[in-house]
Formats: sequence, C-alpha cells, structure tokens
Amino acid sequence: MSDLYPVTHLTQRGDALYLEEAALNDVARAFGTPVYVYSKAALQDAWSAWEYPENERQIHVCYAVKACSNLSILRLFAERGAFFDTVSEGEIARVLAVGVPANRIVFSGVAKSEREIEFALTQGIFCFNVESVPELQRIHAIASRLDKRAPISLRVNPDVDAKTHPYISTGLKANKFGISHTDALAVYQQAAQLSGLEIIGIDYHIGSQITELSPFLDAQNRLFDLVKQLADVGIVLKHIDLGGGLGVRYQDETPPLPSALIEQSLQGLREAGLTQDLMFEPGRSLVANACVLLTKVEYLKPTEEKNFCIVDAGMNDLLRPSLYEAWMGVENCTVRDANAAQTYDVVGPVCETSDWLARERTLAVAQGDVLAVLSAGAYGFSMASNYNTRARAAEVLVDGSEVCVIRRREVLSDLWALEL
Repeated sequence: MSDLYPVTHLTQRGDALYLEEAALNDVARAFGTPVYVYSKAALQDAWSAWEYPENERQIHVCYAVKACSNLSILRLFAERGAFFDTVSEGEIARVLAVGVPANRIVFSGVAKSEREIEFALTQGIFCFNVESVPELQRIHAIASRLDKRAPISLRVNPDVDAKTHPYISTGLKANKFGISHTDALAVYQQAAQLSGLEIIGIDYHIGSQITELSPFLDAQNRLFDLVKQLADVGIVLKHIDLGGGLGVRYQDETPPLPSALIEQSLQGLREAGLTQDLMFEPGRSLVANACVLLTKVEYLKPTEEKNFCIVDAGMNDLLRPSLYEAWMGVENCTVRDANAAQTYDVVGPVCETSDWLARERTLAVAQGDVLAVLSAGAYGFSMASNYNTRARAAEVLVDGSEVCVIRRREVLSDLWALEL
C-alpha cells in the first residue's frame, strides 16, 4: 500500500497517477468517464490477506457479493477458492454463472421469497443463513415439498454495537437482522423438530466498516457461549460463521489486519473448547481499496458561498457519499502546483442537492482534468443506478500495463431496452 494513498498499487510518477503500470489519464482517454478502474494485483493482495494457515479446522472465506458483483472479480476470487455470501437469487445466479459449485454458496438476507428459496434448494447451496422464525418455517415447508433437507444456520443478533455508521450497523436489537440472542436457543430447538431442515451452523454479522476488534470479540464471546449451550441439548454444529464487516482505510482509519481477527477468533474458539470450522464473510476489505472511479471535470463554478467542481460522475454512479455522508479521497490524475489549490465541493450532474462526491476539498484542478475518487471498489458500481436516465459507467481491470473492459459502458438504447 502506498503511504500517500489508501488504494493499493496507486502511485504518483512525475505529475501523473498510475494504477499498477497504467496511467489513469490514459485509461480515461481510452475508455471514457465515468469509469471504474480495478487493480488485479490489489484484488489478489486483498485476498491473500485473508488466507490463513490452520491445521485444526477449515477456514472458509466467503466473499460478500453485494460489495462488488462483477463477473470477472467473482471469477478471480473463485479461482482462489472463495466461498460466496449472497443475498438474492440474482447474486446466486451470478456466482453460478462463473462456474462456482453451488456448495460454495451461502444465502443470507431477511426477505427470501419462496421462489428464491426453491431456486437455492434445487441448486444445492451450502447453507441458508436464516433470519427469522417465519423464514425457518417457510424453508422447512418448501424443502418438505421438494423432498429435500435444507442446510441451515441461524443468524443470531448479539445486540453488540459495531461502532460504525447507523445505516451499516446490523447487530443491535433495534436492527431488522437476525434472531435475538435471547431467543436463539429456543428457535434452534424448534428447528431441530422440523424434518425439512438440517442444522449445520450459526452465524452473526454486526455491521460494516468496523475499525477495531472489540465489537467482533464481544459478539464472538456471546456466540461461543451459545454454541456450548446448543451442544448441551444435543444440537452440535459443524461451522461457526463470524460474518464480515472488517473496515478499510479511506482517510486516517487504522483497521486491524484480517490475520489479527482470525487469530483472535481461533484463540477464542480454543479457550471455549470448540472444534467447529470457521467462516468469514468479507466484502469491503477485499475490494474497496482495489479501485478508483475516474471522472472528468466539466466546469469550475465559483459562487459567493463556495466553489463547485462539477464532474461527470454523480450520485447515480457513486451513492455512498450521498447515502452515508461517506468520506472518499479525491485526487487529480494530473498533479498540479499546490499553490494553485482552492477549496471545492466536488458535485455531479444529477438534479439533486444531495448529488455530491466530496465536500470542502483542497484541489489544484482545471476544467477538463480527470479526478480519481479513491477506494471506490466496495458499494460503488454495485449500488449504481440509471437515475436521471443516465447510462451506468464502464468497469475496467488493470493487470500490469494491460487494461481490459470487464463491463461495457451502457449506451442510450440500453436505458429503455426492457420497456414496452
């Protein structure tokens, strides 16, 4: 990782920014803007950080597909042995489309429809992460009708504060996710009486962009105690899924390394005398800092109140700043004299006041320059939309000096192709 930039393999050479061996200004000229640019080396480095040698039990790393679902990125992780955490029929189908066996797919989510459950069952997925008693009953009924046994894990809500943005906190009792920790033992006993279910695991997920270990460990301790209680009543689990949510550096955060989380989890398991396999579900930590979003400066607009740097990427391309007030780094791909810098709000073309990418940033910039929005790999393109009837950006992958399209830019006819 560069000391200057959080994005791995992003460097300054002379007055230009490079991702691996590709000059970002050249990428913008060749592929247009806005464009998401991923580094293959950064993706591989991020995956390697989650690989951990362990002889006592299996450790499965399940990539959270919702973070970035491009087929080329799914294939890259699949080739490294990834399992996949999915939250819709579409995500399951995406993973299957790149040749991943269904028994490496976990199905999460609070509102699984009958069609989705039947699809997942007939494909033979590894496990359903069940979020409620009605869902448990629905899966049992569908599995019984299909003469199958559905492998299940209960998602337990441990009521632990992840100390992150409230929109991405999922482990408090006020959140919609999971089964209350206090109810979990009784729900497991209920599940054990349903012939259409095979209980194989337990899981939790307390939030996203978590930058310290203590919330993980607090939740783990509650979960490990519950696993022992289950064993005492004859329900012995095969795996424990400790979720995802490990944060990344956007600005000055110092999140723990994946290896530190894994080591602490293994230590907790040994102290508890548990022998189950482990699963983790990272998303952001695998893709966020492997990508930049390139956007062209259309206008510089000074006003009495502030200066606006108006670019061609908007909230439809990158929603995180508008939705979460997320801070994302912005750099000029042409490094200019810092003495010419001014303070700008970087805003897009969408007709909403909330359409901004960055506020109060000191930038030396000229009309026509290309800006790089940093750390854009997670929840960037995957949350993009066609709002204001805007075509979605292209996605490209850098491998050394080679750059290839992994999703073509939408053209105008794509915008109404499904309409009658």
